[in-house]
Amino acid sequence: MFGLMVRFTCKNTEAAAAFDSLVAETGEHIRTKEPGTVMYAVHRVDGRPLERMLYELYRDRAAFEAHEAADHVRRFLAEREQYLSGVEVDRLDLIEAKGVNVER
Repeated sequence: MFGLMVRFTCKNTEAAAAFDSLVAETGEHIRTKEPGTVMYAVHRVDGRPLERMLYELYRDRAAFEAHEAADHVRRFLAEREQYLSGVEVDRLDLIEAKGVNVER
């Protein structure tokens, strides 16, 4: 399995609200069109109202590549920039988990 942890910092509260709407719209497409996406979760960060954490988990790297090539993701990547002042990305290789079958 392959994953990402992404920290987004929004420009201001209005940008954060618009970003949240974009995330919700994109998430709907991911749920219905991406069987290889195992987990796609976006969180508000407690005490930091302009920050969001995204956790993505894919069946394999091919599923991630399919995700990245999807029109709804390309739109998200292009539109998100207007709302953000920062993005930090960590690529993850899953070692252990509950609720997910970890291939060994």
